[in-house]
Amino acid sequence: MYPSADADLTNLVHMNRDPLTKPAAPLETPKFDRVLRSRDVITLGFGAMIGWSWVLMTGYWVSEAGSVGTVLAFAGGGLAIALIGLTYSELVAAMPQAGGEHVYTHRGLGAGWSFFCTWSLLLAYVNVCLFEAVALPTAVEYLFPHIRIGTLWRLFDSDVDLGFVLIGAGTSVLITVVNVIGIRPATWFQSVTFTIIVVSGIALLAGAVGYGTMDNARPWIGMPATGILTVLIMVPTLLVGFDVIPQSAEEINLPPARIGLLLVVSVFLAVLWYGVISFAVATSMPIAALKESSMATGDAATSLWGHPAAGTLLVLGGIAGILTSWNAFVIGGSRLLYALAESDMVPAVFARLHPTFHTPYVGIIAIGVLSCLAPLFGRTVLVWLINAGGFATIVAYVFVPMAFLALRRKEPDLERPFRVSHPRTVGIGAVVLALALITAYLPGSPSALSWPHEWMTITVWTVIGLLLYARFRLGRRG
Repeated sequence: MYPSADADLTNLVHMNRDPLTKPAAPLETPKFDRVLRSRDVITLGFGAMIGWSWVLMTGYWVSEAGSVGTVLAFAGGGLAIALIGLTYSELVAAMPQAGGEHVYTHRGLGAGWSFFCTWSLLLAYVNVCLFEAVALPTAVEYLFPHIRIGTLWRLFDSDVDLGFVLIGAGTSVLITVVNVIGIRPATWFQSVTFTIIVVSGIALLAGAVGYGTMDNARPWIGMPATGILTVLIMVPTLLVGFDVIPQSAEEINLPPARIGLLLVVSVFLAVLWYGVISFAVATSMPIAALKESSMATGDAATSLWGHPAAGTLLVLGGIAGILTSWNAFVIGGSRLLYALAESDMVPAVFARLHPTFHTPYVGIIAIGVLSCLAPLFGRTVLVWLINAGGFATIVAYVFVPMAFLALRRKEPDLERPFRVSHPRTVGIGAVVLALALITAYLPGSPSALSWPHEWMTITVWTVIGLLLYARFRLGRRG
């Protein structure tokens, strides 16, 4: 337990509880296990941000922006996310409670805006889990080309293969079970897969230092230079996941100020990873060859080391990235559902903690069931969902800095163990940057969401949220 006493934490929870919500739980009610240490926090946040793209997309980034241009794009996008992350850091240190964004916006902006923010973020978290259930078999096929058993059906120009369904659903069951039986097994799983990512990345970097050439890395800046912007607008979506750390704040056994610091560190490490890996890939082969590659980082490793085993190791690192991201968002999504249920905004069953394992098992199982079903819908549908989820995440990123500014004004004496200097500059800057990021999804942008599929996904999710809010929140007032 970090220095603040149990009684102080209980008082903090009571202080933040809305008067319309149910009374505080009795002492014998199961509580979250406070067991996570610094390494666990880093692997959770970093693992959430490092998925499959660092293996699959590097050739595209380098061909669009150039080797140095890609690094600049990640530095610029990372700066924007870091500014938003600073507001998170102060808030999670001040209010280390499960649910993260929901807690901050509820206290700073009120119940209605809090629900809107949390419901948006939940869409993103759940969609990542669904997408990973489809992405994993695709990655596995690179290593084992004969995993296809037979096409069940074709949906929106995407084949649904039985082998893919079995791998996706089977892994969904595994991750669900690991998360139900405790936060410690879940973080152990995260640490093992994180280690595989690091080992594979080190192998690539060693190959680049030993055998890469700067001639391959030219041009430094892609032509036209607007290619940097093409990569830049992708960066915020790639860095979604640092916000998983606040979701598990009640399970972190560290001083609150350390939690805020580790959140910023995790963003820095992810930006550094993407930038260094991309530059290493650029040194491996001419850009024209990378552009034609379907698995650029794996092919780069094979080229550098002159042996396919190196490429296999990198693909294993990519598969590990899928698993770390998937596992982290199950943790985050189930805690968001827990926080919503604690505030009487969704069915109370989601606020139940397992009597033995002390996990929000109902939310974990619900996400697990949806993940098992996801491979039945094929890749095309899941791409629509993940794009809609990216938009929903940025929406949430607008509200957290707003809550940060509101609480600085309304509660200047709130204890802030991690205190951001120049709060107005940071807060307003974070809001402006988040709003700017939203424009990347709007009509007229090269990365605009498609109609009707992606916008309809957002519309349907919004309607479901409004119905839940009317039933469980407004219904109590009536």
